[in-house]
Amino acid sequence: MATILDDIEPLKQNALGELKNAPDLAALEQTKGAWVGPNGKFTALMKQLGALSKEERPAAGKLINAAKTELETALTARREELEMKAALPKEPADFTLPGRRRALGKLHPLTQVTDDIVRAFRKIGFAVADGPEIEDEYHCFDALNTPADHPARDTQDTFYLAAPPPAPAGKPEPAAKQDVDRAEKLNLTPAEKPLLLRTHTSSVQIRVMEKQPPPVRIIVPGRVYRRDNADATHNPTFHQIEGLYVDKNVTVGDLKGTVEFVFKELMGEDVKIRFRPHYFSYTEPSYEIDFSNSLVKKMGKHWLEIAGCGMVHPQVFETVGYDPEIWTGWAFGFGIERIAMLRYGINDIRLFYENDLRFLRQF
Repeated sequence: MATILDDIEPLKQNALGELKNAPDLAALEQTKGAWVGPNGKFTALMKQLGALSKEERPAAGKLINAAKTELETALTARREELEMKAALPKEPADFTLPGRRRALGKLHPLTQVTDDIVRAFRKIGFAVADGPEIEDEYHCFDALNTPADHPARDTQDTFYLAAPPPAPAGKPEPAAKQDVDRAEKLNLTPAEKPLLLRTHTSSVQIRVMEKQPPPVRIIVPGRVYRRDNADATHNPTFHQIEGLYVDKNVTVGDLKGTVEFVFKELMGEDVKIRFRPHYFSYTEPSYEIDFSNSLVKKMGKHWLEIAGCGMVHPQVFETVGYDPEIWTGWAFGFGIERIAMLRYGINDIRLFYENDLRFLRQF
């Protein structure tokens, strides 16, 4: 008389055959459910163990468990085969072709120009300095000999922060800046004056000279902020690079030679430089630097204003503790965007900030 023990092996062989012949993953899951799922044939077989005698029950349970283990192994093997098959390309593939390389990112054009400027200055011994973009009035204006009524200190030119540090006990707490001489009216110390977004990187010159005795030879690249309306040649946020050289017997000749060397490194040997007298509160004498080369002439111009410079004002040296009778120095600064626009023939500064990949990929 046939028993459960006689059905186990034939059922197992049928299940193995169906699992191994499942054409895809969906069919494999259906086959699994039909045999070892909650309502599967082997599950139903387990429920019939109670009808067996005490002697037959252990042997039947052992055979069923062994069969289920063998089915699980076959199921895993077939699943791996089908997954690998699904991952293969449906179209014929030539595996001897070279691989496709991922497109690599590139440096932003402003970063490229900044790196080239820094590289040129490093060749003549300049180190790179850095400082905070959130500044105080002392380092941004006062220490640079900027008068209290200078237009650059007005709120229409400079971004002042609405919440300056609290004043010490006994002094009135300053509110948001309303006029340029508010700090002077309240008799505030430099540390109590309102904070602002720096308008130039010259503030870092002061911080370096406060900490380092001369000689000093630094450049300061960085982001600066001014209340300009965005157009083809202006942006409220842009980049400057500042140079400072302090030593004994430094002259305007040293300044002119350095400027010529750097611009020839950046723009080619046909560069010509000229100085025009100008006024800056932190240099005396002061000059505007005009620049000319083949690119400028293609624009229909003979000269293009490119930077401001001059010999460091003696008052600035006295503020930071340098003796102006012993030390002399020069400083100059220019906009990195303007150099990049000249170098690459770009006529709108806003292109640098729009993050258009069609533009950026050209560099």
